[in-house]
Amino acid sequence: MKITYRTIYESDNSALATIIKSTLIEYDSATDGTVFTDKGTNALSTTFTDSRSRYFVAYLGEELLGGAGINLLPGESDNVCELQRMFLKPAARNKGIGKKLMQLCLDFAKEQNFTICYLETFPKLKEAILLYEKTGFEYIDHSMGNTGHFACTTRMIYRIE
Repeated sequence: MKITYRTIYESDNSALATIIKSTLIEYDSATDGTVFTDKGTNALSTTFTDSRSRYFVAYLGEELLGGAGINLLPGESDNVCELQRMFLKPAARNKGIGKKLMQLCLDFAKEQNFTICYLETFPKLKEAILLYEKTGFEYIDHSMGNTGHFACTTRMIYRIE
């Protein structure tokens, strides 16, 4: 079966929240100061409603594999966005699905005239960090914006050209 990609629907919310929370549990990162405790994690379709935001999901047949989104970064200028909530089921990892989701996000960010994409993550998410590095994200030593994710200690930016 072929992997399909589309924007999020309300019907995706519950399954996405399960993927996100189970991944954080898997990596021993289910704590305050992360998306694990964000109310928006349970209703992602309502989190990405601004015209300059978008959340993409990947499906194999009827099975939701995961997703990733681009959103405005609160507390920053309007040229800065954030790659948010990029999570996949374990069986969907290392198959190019995360790379495709991230590329959809970065292409959308470019269309929206963002020039910098920020992300926050955990050192334990080594596979994701490797993907970010290969894509061209660079480490920074400070947080940006007002994400409220004080537990995320790995911070990176991507310069959109």
